Amino acid sequence: MSELPTTGGSDSTGAGSNGAGSTLLEEQTKTNPNYTYEDGDEERFSHYVPKDKLMGAMLDGIPVKALCGKMWVPTRDPDRFPICPNCKDIFEKMRK
Repeated sequence: MSELPTTGGSDSTGAGSNGAGSTLLEEQTKTNPNYTYEDGDEERFSHYVPKDKLMGAMLDGIPVKALCGKMWVPTRDPDRFPICPNCKDIFEKMRK
């Protein structure tokens, strides 16, 4: 799962322009080419979600909302799936 910044502007490190109160983005750009997909896996993607919501979702089963609008409780290893193209497009537009 990739994570969204929680505040505005960023510098080349992903930290906010003032460095305080911002969350770094972990951009997931790789997939595992050795993974064999199971039935239905081709519909699954890794999504961009707010970092501050991700840990609670994984530990407590609290649903999160991705940039693309998908709501779910993350339970799978995001490294096994490609990045959601809708999340990626929205994130790229936010960076401009």
